[in-house]
Amino acid sequence: MAENTTNPQATIIEIEDMITVGTLAEKLSIPVSRLIAELMKNGVMATVNERLDFDTAQIIVEELELDLTLKKATSVENEKVVRTKTQNSKNAESRPPVVAVMGHVDHGKTSLLDAIRGAEVVKSEAGGITQHISAYQVEHNKRMITFLDTPGHEAFAAIREHGAQLTDIVIIVIAADDGMKPQTLEAIRFAKNAGVKMVVAINKVDKKGVDVNRIKQQLSDNNILIEEWGGDTVVVPVSAKTKEGIDQLLDMILLIADVEELKADFNTAARGLVIEAHVQKGRGPVMQALIEAGRLHPGDVIVAGASYGKVRNLETTEGKPIHEATPSMPVLISGLKVLPEFGDEFFQVDNEKTARTRAALISTSNSQTSAGRMNIGSNELIRLINRDNTLKQLNVIVKADVQGSLTSVIDSLKALDTDEVSVRVVGSGVGPISENDLYLAHSSRAIIYGFSVSLPTSARQQASRDKISVRLYSVIYELIDNVKEELSKLLSPEIVETDLGRLIVKGVFKTTKTEVICGGEVTKGKLTVPALARIFRDDTELAEAKIKGLKRGPVETKEVVEGELCGINLETTKRLELEKGDRIEVFTRSTVQRQL
Repeated sequence: MAENTTNPQATIIEIEDMITVGTLAEKLSIPVSRLIAELMKNGVMATVNERLDFDTAQIIVEELELDLTLKKATSVENEKVVRTKTQNSKNAESRPPVVAVMGHVDHGKTSLLDAIRGAEVVKSEAGGITQHISAYQVEHNKRMITFLDTPGHEAFAAIREHGAQLTDIVIIVIAADDGMKPQTLEAIRFAKNAGVKMVVAINKVDKKGVDVNRIKQQLSDNNILIEEWGGDTVVVPVSAKTKEGIDQLLDMILLIADVEELKADFNTAARGLVIEAHVQKGRGPVMQALIEAGRLHPGDVIVAGASYGKVRNLETTEGKPIHEATPSMPVLISGLKVLPEFGDEFFQVDNEKTARTRAALISTSNSQTSAGRMNIGSNELIRLINRDNTLKQLNVIVKADVQGSLTSVIDSLKALDTDEVSVRVVGSGVGPISENDLYLAHSSRAIIYGFSVSLPTSARQQASRDKISVRLYSVIYELIDNVKEELSKLLSPEIVETDLGRLIVKGVFKTTKTEVICGGEVTKGKLTVPALARIFRDDTELAEAKIKGLKRGPVETKEVVEGELCGINLETTKRLELEKGDRIEVFTRSTVQRQL
């Protein structure tokens, strides 16, 4: 980009990190239509409510050649809501360890947890793949352990990474009959980045012919040195099917917890993190949360991200009512005004007035857009400015059952973007597909994608009447594959040329403005009708023509092969004077639909 030569005497305007198109136009004292037109000129289809970041606003001001300078506004209030990590006090007490279970698809993560808790969750999961983070506690040797089951498909990488950041210990599950896979390495990287202890569970050791030492060698090859080879990573052979090694695995988790001296403050205001959030019929917003410190009770007032409310129901993740939640305990909480975001911090406050104020500050400082809006980043704008405006967009509306899944679906769809096609999420939200979603889809010509949500009868009838495409999925990679197919349809088809043969002109019989009849010998391949032809004289291309007919002697034919003599009738767009010795290259041209 050119060096900034802004006039030092130019007007200075302060704006926030994120600003809507309408507000920016007002601050620049220009019509909003002019600002939108400038964005459109650079390939960005923006509306008055869409939001720009600070860098993008600077780029647009330079494009508009306005005599002013933008300055990033600082907000004291916003700084107050930034989360600060607090150290445990001297009164901190021991707490249960929080353990995340990660690994490759089909390596038996959920089956292993089923063996620990005596349930059969995997049978109810769509496609046999964990679709959400689930959390629960189990008791071993009169001590509690909190487990997080994180999704196994690569599309849920964001949730799985967050699972590592929530936890003290990560169990990496590797199937003994399959070995390490890309998702295994991804899970190990997440655990290392989160700075937590790792335990490797080599699953399916009950199968015949498996070689545990092979897995240990693979770990070593990837810089994971196991304890018995002089390292610090514990390896436990287990079988979810026969329950072999389960007790040893739990013993090892408690031993690591003792060594790490995991503690938390119990006698303080409760705080923690949102694991999941969804809307439940008859109860409203319900969030699944992990308590980090303090004691939470029914009736306590909390702030969760930009949401707040009084705890109406406090339950275990199995739905059993409880009177108190303590550190490392996963719980279900209802009573919030609106859904919090996946990964939001929640904390207890004294009263609803304080909660409302804090939630409003967090909402103001939050750089994420609300459902149905779009942030336009400077990188995206620069990319659009520096290329032809040929981007084709697929408008979609995404609805999911829980906030974490919604985030993962949208992130996965955005990862499909290329320089030619992109996904534009014009609306999103948690809960069933509503009539408002259908109205938005109709006006924006969008496809509605529902993940693990329902389509009520009234909405189904409206969708049918208005010819709105609504597609429901319970397995995320099937949803993503469908979006790939739709994006592929937007790609410009590829033009494919196939060489057929060559004819050397031996004589010219007729020449008009639009037609040439000549004869010659096929010296390569074969000639067919219909086909296209390029005519060359030495190395110079004279013209391109269509083959209207072929004759072998006096007889019309569809094909002439190498070594034969024939007559050829060419249709041209201009008069073409052929000469003996000219070369005619015959080929076909077709279009092929490209795929992402």
